[in-house]
Amino acid sequence: MAIAWGRTKTWEETMKTQLNVTWYGHSAFLLESPAGTKVLIDPWLENPKSPPNAVREVGADLILVTHGHNDHIGNTAQIAGRTGAMVIAIHEVALYLRRKGVAKIQGMNKGGSVEFSNIKITMVDAKHSGDIDVDDVPVAGGEAAGYVIEFENGYKAYHAGDTGPFLDMKLINELYKPQLAMLPIGDLFTMGPREAAYACKLLKPKVVIGMHYGTFPPLTGTPEQLKKYLPAPMRKMVRTLTPGVCFAL
Repeated sequence: MAIAWGRTKTWEETMKTQLNVTWYGHSAFLLESPAGTKVLIDPWLENPKSPPNAVREVGADLILVTHGHNDHIGNTAQIAGRTGAMVIAIHEVALYLRRKGVAKIQGMNKGGSVEFSNIKITMVDAKHSGDIDVDDVPVAGGEAAGYVIEFENGYKAYHAGDTGPFLDMKLINELYKPQLAMLPIGDLFTMGPREAAYACKLLKPKVVIGMHYGTFPPLTGTPEQLKKYLPAPMRKMVRTLTPGVCFAL
C-alpha cells in the first residue's frame, strides 16, 4: 500500500500500519514506527534519485550509518545537526563523525545491541570494504555492517548495507527473523539480483526492497531482475518503491 508523502492517513490505515518506509534513492531509507519515531539509514540525500530539498526537510530521531563510504555517511553530520538526532555507527566511523562535529553519537560493533526510544538496534555483519573517503584518500573506518531494527510493536527490519551474500544471513534469520529486508541489488560494488535472490532464500523475509541500484549507470540491477531469480512463490514479496513516496507495511 503506497501512501503519498504529506497525505493524512485514515484511522483504519494507521491501525493496520506496522511500519512506514520511505526510500530516498541509493541506500537511504526513513523508517517511521507506529509511535512516530523516525529512523534514518545511510542518509545520502543528495544522491541523483533523491527528491529535491530532502536533505533540508527530512526529519530524524535516530540515524544509522552502515559504513564509512561517502555514499552512506552522506549528509549525516548536516542532518544530525539540524534535527538533533542520535547517530549510531561502527566504532571507528563514530569517532570520525564526532570529530566532524556530531554531538550525539553512539559507537558500537557487530553482535552488539542498543536501545533507543523502545527500538532495539542490533549491528550485524556485511561483506564489503569500510574505509572512510577523505578527499579521495582512504582513512581507516572499521568494517562495513548491517542493522536489524526491532520496533516497539515487534516488527523487525534488516538493512544489509553494502554487501555480497554470506551464509550467516541464515543466522540473521534464525536469531532475529526480520519481516522486512532491504538488500542491495545494483551489482558491481555490491551483490546483484542473482546474489540478492540467494540472500532472500537465506533470510526468508516477508517483504524485500531493493536498494543501491539505478543511482549511476553501472548499478544495473533492478527489482524485476531480482524477481526473475526468485522462485515463483517468493516473487510477490518484492516491492518497488518510488523515491520520496511513503510505503506503509
